[in-house]
Amino acid sequence: MVVDSVQMRIGDIAEAELDQLHALSIAVGWPHRAEDWQFLRRVGKGVVAMDDIGRVLGSAMWFPHGGNFATVGMVITSPRLQANGTGRWLMQHAFARLAGYTLGLNATRAARRLYLSLGFAAEKIVYQCQGEAHEPGPPGATPDGAHLRAIDIADLALLAELDRQAYGADRMPVLAGLLKHSKGFGLFRNDRLDAFSLCRPFGRGHVIGPVVANGDQDAIAVIRPHVSEHAGHFLRLDTRQKDGAFAAFLSRCGMPVFDTVTTMSLGKRWIPEDSLIPEARPMTYALASQALG
Repeated sequence: MVVDSVQMRIGDIAEAELDQLHALSIAVGWPHRAEDWQFLRRVGKGVVAMDDIGRVLGSAMWFPHGGNFATVGMVITSPRLQANGTGRWLMQHAFARLAGYTLGLNATRAARRLYLSLGFAAEKIVYQCQGEAHEPGPPGATPDGAHLRAIDIADLALLAELDRQAYGADRMPVLAGLLKHSKGFGLFRNDRLDAFSLCRPFGRGHVIGPVVANGDQDAIAVIRPHVSEHAGHFLRLDTRQKDGAFAAFLSRCGMPVFDTVTTMSLGKRWIPEDSLIPEARPMTYALASQALG
């Protein structure tokens, strides 16, 4: 493909130089560190657009989550090539490798028109909440007599099952990878895991996610220790909760809404309509990342 007098070829993202991928995300103002790119390459696949001397000018990644569902993310084009079809070209190469998959993604405002033109349907808004975290105050009583404890890789099967109920697909390999780099808390009732949260280094500080719970109070209980630990430092959480106790807690703790992206799907709906979600079903209160959902 030739764009703006630049001849480009497709390469495997696994073989791209890490510093070039990092430079690509910096060029468009994304906060990903080199370590964040490396983690995503371990749990996903992707392609890069390269010029004839091997410079990375664009990327697209996908992350299969069991069965025939995958998320798409890290779709980036160099600023000089934006609006020249490079993003569509990269997505077409991704589609060729994802035949038969239902796809989900979280689109920035700049990319939303591209994804609509490719047949994706908009579903929900994701609120990127971030800022210098404030001490949330004393935790008070644990909800409904549940007990909170730290979780680790030994709890992977419990986490994966609760996450599967909320997310709709099996993400055990991704969760196993996240647990290696995260601190986690779980809320238990009679040895049953009812909520969990993970927090890891990301971008300018730390990010909390994923968070899965059956209600706002349980979700608050499992993120409160992370907020307290990182008080005075940059903290981020991406959620589809527009209002309610959970959203109010984030704002009160110094993480107001900074930006939004749009959850979109191709093939069939990814996020069930609110009216169709059973009251007892666990919900994803925070995304693992915008690329992973």
